[in-house]
Amino acid sequence: MSEREPLRQRLASGLAALQISIDEPTIERMLDYVGLLVRWNAAYNLTSVRDPLDMVSRHLLDSLAVLPHVTGARLADLGTGAGLPGIPLALARTFDDVLLVDSNGKKARFLREAVRRLGLERVRVAESRAESVSGEFDCVTARAFATLSDMLAWGGHLLGPEGRWLALKGRFPQDELDTMPAGFEIEAVHRLDVPGLEAERHVVVIRRRRSPAMQGLES
Repeated sequence: MSEREPLRQRLASGLAALQISIDEPTIERMLDYVGLLVRWNAAYNLTSVRDPLDMVSRHLLDSLAVLPHVTGARLADLGTGAGLPGIPLALARTFDDVLLVDSNGKKARFLREAVRRLGLERVRVAESRAESVSGEFDCVTARAFATLSDMLAWGGHLLGPEGRWLALKGRFPQDELDTMPAGFEIEAVHRLDVPGLEAERHVVVIRRRRSPAMQGLES
């Protein structure tokens, strides 16, 4: 049995549990990504997760669990760190443009190498703070990045008029939901059942607040 086989089995069983269909070449690229992460992590401390099997559950499957909620052709992933959830999403789904944003130089170097090695031609890396990035995106993701209020204050300008912001959280963030900044509203909060993880996971779906006039047109 190759060293990859246990990783492949855990990924395949997790994808089946999530009811996500991904072809074999893409699964191999996801395992390539785990391999890169393991090698770079030894020197750069990109993640506290050290075991490759745990990386499959806590990074790949945890990221892919949000895939059914991703919309549109342009994605920005803020505070992406080692590329999570941006890289797994970019591998699993076709986008016109993916922007990975992180201000940490070591992490940005890893991201650029991962993008090159994985052949992700439509993925860009911005070594920058979120508030300094420009553009308009159909979907913005943020995983363990900040409170909802802070992340929207820093990166809310990137969300297109009809876009969706997906904030990946652990426990149900009731206190954060009660303090949403002006101009945004909660569309839904979904519990995520991530195979191999016992901890709670939720995704908060946020959109721009509709004006009364626009709400009248939609009714």
